[in-house]
Amino acid sequence: MIAANHLSFLDPPMIGAAFGNRVRFVTLADLFGKFRLLDFALNTFETIKVKRGVIPLAAVRQALDHLADGGVVAVFPEGTRGWRFGDLPLAGGAAWLAARAKVPLVPMAIAGTDRVLGVDNRLRRGHITVTVGPPMYAEGSGRSAVDELTTKWAKWIAKSLT
Repeated sequence: MIAANHLSFLDPPMIGAAFGNRVRFVTLADLFGKFRLLDFALNTFETIKVKRGVIPLAAVRQALDHLADGGVVAVFPEGTRGWRFGDLPLAGGAAWLAARAKVPLVPMAIAGTDRVLGVDNRLRRGHITVTVGPPMYAEGSGRSAVDELTTKWAKWIAKSLT
């Protein structure tokens, strides 16, 4: 289970390149239907679609099944691209999936994608780094374990981006 900060559409390919294996991303369904090339890419990489504002039972089942089969799932706890890490509230989905599947949560801090292709969707030259952190595990079960793991992840990301 991978959890990374999210500042750019470049973040998923950077995670895939850094990880080196096939990664399935949890993706907002509203990204589909706007650009044919994006639809093609999202379908090619077998993303797990999540609709905003609903409990994503089908997506949760897909993610848990993929993790149980030894696959890797990536989630952006911020839920969408932001201008800076820490501007958006964090969701506990990545930590919950890791705890439920009994797999480690691997943090990835991505820096520079916001300068190369930020929220404004303007392409520029720049330097991108991806830092892979140590595996993190949920201690215990329930909401408090998920909240603690999410907080631990957020602190690691914030520290890695400074």
